[in-house]
Amino acid sequence: MSRTALRICPLCEATCGLTLTIEGTRVTGARGDRDDVFSEGFICPKGASFGAVDGDPDRLRGPLVRRDGELREASWQEAFDAVAAGIRPVVERYGAHSVGVVLGNPNVHTMAGALYPPVLLGALGTRSVFTASTVDQMPKHVSSGLLYGDANAIPVPDLDHTAHLLLIGANPLESNGSLCTAPDFPGKLKALKARGGTLTVIDPRRTRTARLADRHIAIRPGADALLLAAMAHVLFEEDLVALGDLAPHVEGLAELREAMRDFTPEAVAGACDVEPAVTRALARELAAAPTAAVYGRIGSCTVPHGTLASWLVDVLNILTGNLDRPGGALFPQAATDRTPRPAGPGRGFALGRWRSRVSGHPEAKGEMPLSALAEEIDTATDEGEPVRALIAIAANPVLSAPDGDRLDKALDSLDFMVGVDPYLNETSRHAHVVLPPPPPSQSAHHDFAFNSLAVRNQVRYTRPAVPLEPGRMAETEILARLVLAVSGMHGADPGAVDAMVVEQTLGKAVTDPHSPVHGQDPRELAARLHGDNGPERRLDMMLRLGPYGEGFGARPGGLGLAELLAHPHGIDLGPLRPRLPQPLKTKSGKVELLPAPLAGDLPRLRRAMTERAAGLVLVGRRHLRSNNSWMHNVPALTGGTNRCTLQIHPEDADRLGVRDGAPVRVKGAGGEVTAPAEVTDGVRPGVVSLPHGWGHDRPGTRLAHAATDPGVNVNQLLDGSRLDPLSGNAVLNGVPVELAPVTETITALT
Repeated sequence: MSRTALRICPLCEATCGLTLTIEGTRVTGARGDRDDVFSEGFICPKGASFGAVDGDPDRLRGPLVRRDGELREASWQEAFDAVAAGIRPVVERYGAHSVGVVLGNPNVHTMAGALYPPVLLGALGTRSVFTASTVDQMPKHVSSGLLYGDANAIPVPDLDHTAHLLLIGANPLESNGSLCTAPDFPGKLKALKARGGTLTVIDPRRTRTARLADRHIAIRPGADALLLAAMAHVLFEEDLVALGDLAPHVEGLAELREAMRDFTPEAVAGACDVEPAVTRALARELAAAPTAAVYGRIGSCTVPHGTLASWLVDVLNILTGNLDRPGGALFPQAATDRTPRPAGPGRGFALGRWRSRVSGHPEAKGEMPLSALAEEIDTATDEGEPVRALIAIAANPVLSAPDGDRLDKALDSLDFMVGVDPYLNETSRHAHVVLPPPPPSQSAHHDFAFNSLAVRNQVRYTRPAVPLEPGRMAETEILARLVLAVSGMHGADPGAVDAMVVEQTLGKAVTDPHSPVHGQDPRELAARLHGDNGPERRLDMMLRLGPYGEGFGARPGGLGLAELLAHPHGIDLGPLRPRLPQPLKTKSGKVELLPAPLAGDLPRLRRAMTERAAGLVLVGRRHLRSNNSWMHNVPALTGGTNRCTLQIHPEDADRLGVRDGAPVRVKGAGGEVTAPAEVTDGVRPGVVSLPHGWGHDRPGTRLAHAATDPGVNVNQLLDGSRLDPLSGNAVLNGVPVELAPVTETITALT
């Protein structure tokens, strides 16, 4: 007999509400939840395939432990015994920094991935932290930290109310949005046009989003910051700067004007391949719109000047008075955010508090560049111990980081490795212990990260749709036990981890004069928490202490877990609202328009006006039915347009003798790959494109369907040396490559 259950989709950043159809314990169907307060029934192909993702037969059902060189099935007790025996001796002999931690993108899509990695890092005390952020959005975190004093204070476009939206390096019709949580992003763009608004897209590819636009600018890859700086120059030059209500909250306007002086539309035109008249029109249209928002994403982050481009996105919103106003770009307020503090100066944001051991890369937001992981393992220096043990949680850096071949070899040299992953994939196959979380239907869900980036304030929580299968372990318990195993508390009750966090959080809250529980007894407060388990009690605590919370009775009618459970389709908390100056944590208490690290990087951007790589350059792309390397093992989400092809413009194909569908060899600084050509005018001349997340052809994995059409790893074309210096983000776009039909040879890159 079938039944239905609600579940928030964890397969991309849109966080749509789903109604699952369940036969016994098997998910047999998924449709959009029409009553969901946020997504209102919208669903994409990934959400519709939830049951296939959930029931993938290649998902590991129990732990694996390496014995005599082979990964073999083991009990949970044996697995955690092995973790404790493998990690603790490394810490005790070589120090905490000799244990590396890699956190992959899926961590922000689960409750466990949000709640426990910070505790794990605190328990280890390691600085060897690497995440997917440095092959994605770290430039946005750094620019936000420098502008606003908080690396997580990221304004998002008010899609439902703006009159003019400018997208740069973003393709939300394929990605469903990123650093901007918006179910039915395509519908919101169509609604913008239907109400008479304007959509402008800046992208070297004529993407699905670009085809919807009123104006598409096919910029040369990597020149994003130059074009944005030229637009800022025009705003100053033509007296179009109008801060409006922002004026009291901004400092550094005169200094910014001077800094933008050299970036004229004429000076950047050659590097951008954008006519000066077009650049001036873009700036004028932005200034003239009644409301407007500029939004940049991965295409403008994974370039040589990613942090400057991310900063200039916000600069344009500020100069036109569109930051923190309806219809512009506003700061969301999630229900689990910390209790709002009164506005005033904060601690600010610091870069480079320490540096990586081998290449001296500066730390950003507590992280080292993922591109540096291999060298931190395989290279000895006098600056400390290499990484000898690694914990990889929902991460596949062999495919997601540059030069996967080198990292592949480096992982084999580790003394010990733990992988928390549902699959035996290109990275987890190296582990000594693999701890597989259950399918998503068997897990509770709340979006901690994405609600802080949502285009409408709301809160939702779904309990597991299916009971935990016998022999499985909840991901929250897996990570709690992992914390205990690496911190010398192996064998303790995993509930002790949640109890410790509750004790510490409430202990701080009662000493904070701005907290609703100031002066109260933390033990009494802890006893009043609701929830069936530790993670639910922590969620209840965060809701109660948060900006909409009931504050343990101090704010009657506010949020808590009980109120959330009473509203299974979620609670709407209203549209985004102006919040400045409250979110600002800079030392001045204002938006600091030209912080010293950004000003210090502008000479490099000025030099880029006269630098232009000869020949072809590479850009990445993604598909609607894919999310990085997660979903290539699901038949329903592969095939069709979701293929690993090299897109090339007809002019370049003719010049090089490349035929549509024929194999082409592509060579970069890190190696070469061969992929079938897709001749299309969807890319501009001089640009070729390969999607990321592919390359499922390594031995020792258990990804049967992915192996039938493995594709190639685009990141193998990179050697890891090209980074944005401020954020440590990998440069994945605008990379010089050479190519030829497979019957010809390719000369070495100079």
